[in-house]
Amino acid sequence: MTGIEIFQTWLIAFFTLALFSFLYKDNPVYKIAEHIFAGLSAGYYVGLIWDTVIIQQLWTPMTVDGRWWLIVPGVMGFLMFTRFWKKITWVSRIPLAFVMGVTAGIFLISQLHGLVLPQMRDTMLPLWNTQGYGQLFLTIIIVVGVISTLIYFYFSKEHTGALGVTAKVGIWFIMISFGAHFGYTVMGRVSLLIGRVQFLIEDWIGSFT
Repeated sequence: MTGIEIFQTWLIAFFTLALFSFLYKDNPVYKIAEHIFAGLSAGYYVGLIWDTVIIQQLWTPMTVDGRWWLIVPGVMGFLMFTRFWKKITWVSRIPLAFVMGVTAGIFLISQLHGLVLPQMRDTMLPLWNTQGYGQLFLTIIIVVGVISTLIYFYFSKEHTGALGVTAKVGIWFIMISFGAHFGYTVMGRVSLLIGRVQFLIEDWIGSFT
């Protein structure tokens, strides 16, 4: 390893251990690492947005391609900064409302095509096909899970009798879904921990040999 690579390895190991030191208690070393990480992240994203948004998606299309109509979103983006002046802070509500409306519309369409319609399609599959009893069992689970979950969120009638039993089945499906998502999140965090520990053992401690 070269001198620069050794320095980088030790620097990364220091900040990794500094962040892990919070497991013992809050301490100045952890705060230093936290502040440096927050500052670097903020600076990085400012530079990233300046290059990928301001330059590539606004300035270059306007000056090179002649798409001067982009000055409208550019001005609206600039109006966001009026929140720093109390007298004209109300102006920032105009672009903010536009962004929220557009984002809500895009999110609605994306959720409709990404979740709702595929779920409806999978619920309408034929119960029997050439894949045998295994696929039949899975299809029945999907249909029962979707219907019972929707019935659980049906509050126009008291959940008693057959409706109450179906709603309880829906609760089980909801809890299983939450558990699966939680487990997926935990495993993602564990994989990050494994990556850091592997770096400390192989790259940092391994550099002593």
